[in-house]
Amino acid sequence: MKEIVIISGKGGTGKTSVAAALAFVAQNIVMADCDVDAADLHLILKPSVLSQEDFYSGVKAHIDTSICISCGQCEQVCRFSAIDHAEGFYKVNELDCEGCGYCYHICPVQAISLPQQKVGQCFISQTRIDCKLVHAKLGIGADNSGKLVALVKKEARKTAEQEKRDFILVDGSPGIGCPVISSLSGADFALLVTEPTLSGLSDLQRVWQLAKKFSLPCGCIINKADINPAIASKTESFLHSENITHIDNLPYDEDFHQAITLGQSLVEYNHDKWNSRFTKIWQQITKEIQ
Repeated sequence: MKEIVIISGKGGTGKTSVAAALAFVAQNIVMADCDVDAADLHLILKPSVLSQEDFYSGVKAHIDTSICISCGQCEQVCRFSAIDHAEGFYKVNELDCEGCGYCYHICPVQAISLPQQKVGQCFISQTRIDCKLVHAKLGIGADNSGKLVALVKKEARKTAEQEKRDFILVDGSPGIGCPVISSLSGADFALLVTEPTLSGLSDLQRVWQLAKKFSLPCGCIINKADINPAIASKTESFLHSENITHIDNLPYDEDFHQAITLGQSLVEYNHDKWNSRFTKIWQQITKEIQ
């Protein structure tokens, strides 16, 4: 079983469009959406949820007003201004609380607890194509997205093993933060999706530096390559200098926007134009990891 992660150094490069198109031409796969902060692959694959699991991570302070003696020590020591006094009671503003536990340890009557927080959910779903999708939803204002990504990948591996699938195709997060690091962990190949702009090239170089830390073989697709041939050429030179496999240059095409608007993959929206192209891309990727 091989794991392929699709990432980009910045948002808006067409990463999810590429992931969805590959899902429709690939065989024997399980899909995983590890962009847990802003998951959107489900908008195209339209999955039906088969099972779900609550995700708990981190703690927040809670004041039991029936025990609290209103001494105010917790408010005094809170460095995040997360504790307020109103209507005769001390209360914790959960969005401001960082869960450091100082108030918990200083409370003279043990009126403060640190309950673990439910910050998201992980789902295993059946898509409208012959594959399962493991995806997640992170709560508003919640952190620990890297841990939620790890749970998504764990469930994707388990599902792939149970169904004897050959590949896990992961739609990762943009950028180089914790969710991306977690997405790359344990992967066999990283597909980098970029665009021919100065910021696109800079962010491609950053995400490549991250991928190198994992000693991952990488390939790259330059999307909208024809809108700036000069930067596209610089990007190709960079790929060559770093021995990154240049998978393909995709043209700017209104099909990307139209397909997303209709909740379709490119392969569905315009089969004659995109099916053979993404089939070749998938074949080249699988050849790289054999």
